[in-house]
Amino acid sequence: MIGLLQRVQHASVVVENTEIAAINQGLLVFIGIEREDTQLHADKLLKRLLSYRIFSDEKGKMNLSLQDIKGGLLLVPQFTLPADTKKGMRPSFTPAAPPALGLQLFSYFCEQAHQLHSPVKKGQFGADMQVSLTNDGPVTFWLHTK
Repeated sequence: MIGLLQRVQHASVVVENTEIAAINQGLLVFIGIEREDTQLHADKLLKRLLSYRIFSDEKGKMNLSLQDIKGGLLLVPQFTLPADTKKGMRPSFTPAAPPALGLQLFSYFCEQAHQLHSPVKKGQFGADMQVSLTNDGPVTFWLHTK
């Protein structure tokens, strides 16, 4: 499972001209689900991203986690993250989980996030989404739970 974390001042998701989710300071996380992923991978990724120290403390050092600052968490499913881009001029989506597994694991991930953190918002699985953000830093990290 892959998480592309972006530290944001604000982020939102629009589907069919309607805003369905928004957060202020916190993390926008694009979630990529691979064929081999399980709930164990989801649990591991969630634990890491909630505790990952990427927010500045009073000395300006990245020493605080999302939970420390009680920031917002916006989870957006993105099947393109696991794409194989090693050759050619077109990505292969073979490594990505099939839609049924992707939906199951994304839903599980979101449910677990709601139990461990607040506020949590989410994008819509399988939808054409417009994601807007004000990246803070910019600060972006890629976490992978292989």
